[in-house]
Amino acid sequence: MTSFDSSPILNVWRALAALAVVFVMLATTGWTAIRSHPGNTALQTSLRAWDHGRIDGHRLPDPDVSPARVARFFASLTAQDRGRLAHRYPLAVGNMNGAPAPLRYLANRIALDQARKVEKKRMHDSRLSADGQREAGRLMHRFEALRSGGRQILAFDPEGSGRVAEVFGDLTTAQRVSVVVPGVDTDLLTFQKTYKWYSAPVGMATALYAAESTADPAARTAVIAWADYTAPGGLGLDSATARRAENGAVRLNALVRALPGTSPVALFCHSYGSVVCGVAAHALPDRVSDIAVAGSPGMRAPTAARLRTSARVWAMRDPDDWIQDVPYLEVGGLGHGADPVSTEFGARVLSARDAQGHTGYFRPGTESLRNFADIGVGAYRTVTCAHLGSACRLGLSGTTTAGRA
Repeated sequence: MTSFDSSPILNVWRALAALAVVFVMLATTGWTAIRSHPGNTALQTSLRAWDHGRIDGHRLPDPDVSPARVARFFASLTAQDRGRLAHRYPLAVGNMNGAPAPLRYLANRIALDQARKVEKKRMHDSRLSADGQREAGRLMHRFEALRSGGRQILAFDPEGSGRVAEVFGDLTTAQRVSVVVPGVDTDLLTFQKTYKWYSAPVGMATALYAAESTADPAARTAVIAWADYTAPGGLGLDSATARRAENGAVRLNALVRALPGTSPVALFCHSYGSVVCGVAAHALPDRVSDIAVAGSPGMRAPTAARLRTSARVWAMRDPDDWIQDVPYLEVGGLGHGADPVSTEFGARVLSARDAQGHTGYFRPGTESLRNFADIGVGAYRTVTCAHLGSACRLGLSGTTTAGRA
């Protein structure tokens, strides 16, 4: 009888069985419910009003034209006319790719104030349950916080669970731009947290912005906390498939193509955010120099080369991150493919020392955050690889020549 090692086959069957169990659990517990946006949202209403609007007797451009054409339109206006449009169509202007960033900040402050007033009324609406009134109160306070203190809100949509993006630094003069792409359970209410600050997009972005300043004090950087896609809610069917990632990838690509200037852009993608980045990779413009993923369940590709991107692909995972126990394969649309930190995948594998689990990659003092910051400022030769030697630095040059021990 011919003997052979059946362990690879058994491993595949175990993974398939695990996926099947997960799917059955999701289907029978109601976690597979899909949230959808109603057809007549505040943003859509604002865009329809824009479609019928005029300025000085001239029709306004289609908001879906190229960001370059939108930018030329706003550049042709006086500051007064730009301000008038922001006040008339705040949600449309605040989410319009190609509109000047400072004008989008202004428009979104106006839109946030309008949304705040709506939720303030709902707090006292007797038709709502006590839970509904409390939810309105939470949203009212979130909108109030987002519009205060000169915050730079680049995108805002109050509908459903909401979408939002915030800029740290000067986006128009930045020599390097970093975009933080978060994962599941990201919405308006979880955009920033008091407890577990560094596990939420605002905390991730502020930590990265500060770390980049430390890595290269002379560099002009900007960091975007980008929660401008509808992320899966919890570990349900949406998080096990690419449906939400596909929509997010379109929005991410649109963001990058609309950024001002020509400075390099690095994407820092956490958890399900790495699925978004993986799906987006092949369509991203060449100015995206780096895609770095942490705690990834997979990038919807068998290898880094199959992402079809010119960007450098980096990956890291903390030894205590529970994500390592997910089945790294894709069957019938379930699962997200190969493990990005595996040798076979071919990414540049970085150290995540001291990250301590799935949500600690952006905590100050961690090797993971220092590595992200080095990538963000282009100091590639100072990154710390996950394994002995400098395999993840091969063929790279950077702003600094000495690697950390």
